[in-house]
Amino acid sequence: MPSRRDLIKMDEEELHAFLAGHKVVTCASMGPSGRPHLMPLWYVPDANELRAWTFAKSQKTKNLERDPRATLQVEDGVEYQKLRGVMMECDVEIETDTEKVADFGMAIFDRYTEGALGDEVREMVLGQAAKRVGLTFRPTRTVSWDHRKLGGTY
Repeated sequence: MPSRRDLIKMDEEELHAFLAGHKVVTCASMGPSGRPHLMPLWYVPDANELRAWTFAKSQKTKNLERDPRATLQVEDGVEYQKLRGVMMECDVEIETDTEKVADFGMAIFDRYTEGALGDEVREMVLGQAAKRVGLTFRPTRTVSWDHRKLGGTY
């Protein structure tokens, strides 16, 4: 008999659809005090990786420069029988080249404007790229759950 864990796990197609259907990921990095530092990020799914950008002087950037590992979580639902989510333990690559960072920003704003990236937004992204870094999250472990698969039983 399969374990409950196996019953609620998302397959690869479900996982990709779930990540494509959501827009905010919670990123946990290790803060200077040794406690987790949690922050939301907009992201772009890219196969099994997620890409984001953030300010170069942000606490999360400083944390990831010191320890390039993060845990990400995207979740959905309120009632137990409808909870869904994914948790990814990741190695993180930080991109500092301004042109490449601008590409991260363009991809993010293209996704969040649903392809209607106007000149004003392009100029804003290009203007901010010098103050930002790109983040590529490469999962080393992924755990997913979709309690809807239990059909209301526990």
